[in-house]
Amino acid sequence: MAKLRKGVCYRRIERPYTRFSKFQKHNFVRARPVSKIVTFVMGDCNKSYDYTLHLCSKTRIQLRDNSIESARQTSNRALEKKLGKGMYHLVTRIYPHHVLRENPLASGAGADRMSTGMARSFGKPIGRAAQVDEGQPLFTLQIKKQHLDAGRAALKRAAYKIPCSTTIQILPFTGKVFKYD
Repeated sequence: MAKLRKGVCYRRIERPYTRFSKFQKHNFVRARPVSKIVTFVMGDCNKSYDYTLHLCSKTRIQLRDNSIESARQTSNRALEKKLGKGMYHLVTRIYPHHVLRENPLASGAGADRMSTGMARSFGKPIGRAAQVDEGQPLFTLQIKKQHLDAGRAALKRAAYKIPCSTTIQILPFTGKVFKYD
């Protein structure tokens, strides 16, 4: 199994190759890897909450799906331990549409017979990423007033897993329940 490359290799925003069609000749990308994000909506969405917290990015960046999933897991686990399953509503607001590609170049003895170099260098799909703009919310948490500190701490734990600087915005609950957008 191939080793996962560092996230630094894929942070830069590049032109997205995301066109998938049921007709194979219209595809830009031959195969798309499975997204590693398991679920996007956690907790109870049918309650009324007091505050809405957004974890927002400060920079334009490309986030791989495994960093989004690890941030989701750590924040959800912290909220479940402190509050229980039905006392919050956490939504992952970004989706990894962009397909990451790699053109593997062989090195060593006999590599000149296997490798094509930079001719036809479109690359094979190796993963997925979400392209995030400056100020875009990554996660949204809806919570009661007495649990505000636990919610802020959970989003802070999620921010440690994301490779960019983030801010936490605290807004009063407007009645809009975030399902997924």
